[in-house]
Amino acid sequence: MKPDYIVDTHSHLEMIETQTVDETLKQAFEYGVKKIVLPCSDPDDLDIVNELSIKYDNVYSLLGVHPNDAVKWNDNLIDKIKNFISTNKKIAGIGEIGLDYHYGKEDATIQREVFIKQLKLANELNLPVCVHDRDAHGETLEILKEHNKNSKIVMHCFSGSVEFMRECLKMGMYIALGGVVTFKNAQKTHEVAREIPLDRLLLETDAPFLTPEPHRGQENYPAYTKFVAERIALLKELPVEDVIAQTTINAHELYNLGEILL
Repeated sequence: MKPDYIVDTHSHLEMIETQTVDETLKQAFEYGVKKIVLPCSDPDDLDIVNELSIKYDNVYSLLGVHPNDAVKWNDNLIDKIKNFISTNKKIAGIGEIGLDYHYGKEDATIQREVFIKQLKLANELNLPVCVHDRDAHGETLEILKEHNKNSKIVMHCFSGSVEFMRECLKMGMYIALGGVVTFKNAQKTHEVAREIPLDRLLLETDAPFLTPEPHRGQENYPAYTKFVAERIALLKELPVEDVIAQTTINAHELYNLGEILL
């Protein structure tokens, strides 16, 4: 039997303001989203991200520092992350880490340094990595080629072209698509969704951000991964059940999310 539930592989539960975590998870179950991966962005949130995966059976955590918060990095965080991982088996990887030059490159040097340090940490611990890459495709790929030795990689909220996607696939990466794929004018993302092999695809929301149609302009929730799956199925001309089943299998293979629920 194939899994018939959805995994939201990237949702910031602690940032959602209009619902409690309990309400958010209840709603997600009602929409068929039964497992959620919660990444960390700000080092100040490491504790809460870790705690949420301990408290809730269907929540798994990623620990890391977002490039926009790289200036907050200090090397003591390495030991803190290691300590959490040693006691919490539901930490699924390192993330979200990477480069973000959308607002400029003034802190590019520190972003690169922090990205590399966290990538080496993931390699040491043999954990997968969730990569944030915004307006930095070339440098992100160069760092991964040079410094990643053994960690599986997912390109979160993929915003590149089909050509860049193919370069990522050559390196064995997964590609995660979220609410942007439902936007009418997101032609580049539509093309990526059509072309990506199903066994390399992951679903996500990036909640509370990037809310998909038909709720665009409101706060995003993990439940809305359903709309991402439906739009991708339409673009790929596949049954939505096939998209859900394979992306759920992919998520389990990448993040070791326990047994597949059947």
